[in-house]
Amino acid sequence: MTVTETSRPGSGQRGSDYARLSRRIAQAGLLERRPGYYAARITLVAALFAGTWALFAALGDSWWQLAVAVLLAAAFGQVTLLAHDLAHGQIFRSRRTSRNAGLIVGNLAVGLSYGWWMDKHTRHHANPNHEDHDPDVSPDFLLWSERQAAASKGLPRFIGRYQAWLFFPLLTLEGVNLKVSSFRALRRPTLKNRAIEGALLGGHVLAYLGGRCCWCCRCPRRCCSSPCTRPATASTSAAPSPPNHKGMPVLTAEDELDFLRKQVLTSRNVRGGHLVTTALGGLNYQIEHHLFPSMPTANLRRARPIVRDHCASLGIDYVECGLLESWGQALRHLHEVGRPLRRVRT
Repeated sequence: MTVTETSRPGSGQRGSDYARLSRRIAQAGLLERRPGYYAARITLVAALFAGTWALFAALGDSWWQLAVAVLLAAAFGQVTLLAHDLAHGQIFRSRRTSRNAGLIVGNLAVGLSYGWWMDKHTRHHANPNHEDHDPDVSPDFLLWSERQAAASKGLPRFIGRYQAWLFFPLLTLEGVNLKVSSFRALRRPTLKNRAIEGALLGGHVLAYLGGRCCWCCRCPRRCCSSPCTRPATASTSAAPSPPNHKGMPVLTAEDELDFLRKQVLTSRNVRGGHLVTTALGGLNYQIEHHLFPSMPTANLRRARPIVRDHCASLGIDYVECGLLESWGQALRHLHEVGRPLRRVRT
């Protein structure tokens, strides 16, 4: 899988394969900001978030709080997706405004360190699905390649044998993992705005736990919604990544790919209409998002035919499938990676 970034011989066009695609995207006006779209989206998400908390307070001691917990998880997921767009500079032109808004949305509203997550996500975008450079495929608990499986020890090796079966239960714990990682990041001297991030994270924890304790003392059934909210929130927040990348090629230092091929070959689009697009925050068009991270998510759908035709002209695989099939590919990949470990145990 060795490819260099060159223009097509005899094409009469200047620039790399990605440069020519970028010009077509820019000429179509798809890199321009969409203030109207984001104003409407922020209003709707804020209304959903505030309305769900109001419903939580109004219902009182009722078993309907379990349904509210699911709705609240969806609201947290949408807020997290907005923080993602802020980190990519899709909403505001000013980096300072984007950062300040990201701190409020990420740290205070969601309880996730904006600076830590942005550093992690930037490294993912630079080298998606790369064993050595993408933190999203690091073998913390799950194993993403046979090489990782062969070198695994301890808990990852034990989980790796049955990781396809354990994936969804582990996904519900991702919220805890992200919060622990956020607080641990506060100890790093390299993290900018540590004092502000720490204060906002502390404010989130105090507000959440204080409100829960106060309401649970009055209405015990509300306590039953808390164990449902966090796992569901973790699942909705982490849901875009596995269908879009897991099960696609895992790269190593031996792979020399140009930017276009590195982003396209490691990503997968998910079909499914407006419902899937809304649930995934537009990130079901993952190929286009990775090629143009600052493109507003509302424009990704319009960029899709341009990118797909360009890849077809170059003979680059452009992968897209339905939501269930994408999850199936991810789980089958996890199961195959764990096969050598199951053989060794047998």
